Amino acid sequence: MSLTLADKESVLREKSSHPAVAAILAWRPEALTDARWDRDELTLTLAPEEIQGGGLTLQQAGYNFLEDITAVDWYPATPRFQVSYQILSHKFKEYVRLRVMLDEASLSVDTLVPVWPSANYYEREIFDLFGIRFDAHPNLRRIMMPEEWQGHPLRKDYPVEGYR
Repeated sequence: MSLTLADKESVLREKSSHPAVAAILAWRPEALTDARWDRDELTLTLAPEEIQGGGLTLQQAGYNFLEDITAVDWYPATPRFQVSYQILSHKFKEYVRLRVMLDEASLSVDTLVPVWPSANYYEREIFDLFGIRFDAHPNLRRIMMPEEWQGHPLRKDYPVEGYR
């Protein structure tokens, strides 16, 4: 049975020597807003304005591959949106998940393209389907829906049959 640590304090107490936790704490401990260890996977929640620095910190700590970026709409909860970054370390043979939580009123977060160029198309997909903006993205435009499409179809308040 695997250990579950459901809050930041537990993770910091039990996993302070974990390479990702140690790197984030050495870089900027106040950037870490939450943490969870579940099913042998680490999730670190950062303040939205810290995602680029956090990504760079993990990259320098040996997490060398951005595998995926996705978003979740938790409507009607607040904060409404979650952006999750799945990052792999070949050196440590493990994943770490970075995430940021966004309020509907401030739907933007810095791009990770300068840190991991592979973030480009993932961020464009999230922008297109959820309406989350990635500040300083080199080419933020729709990638799946036509340019003239109204709305963002993966939002939970988007009409099932689209706007008519």
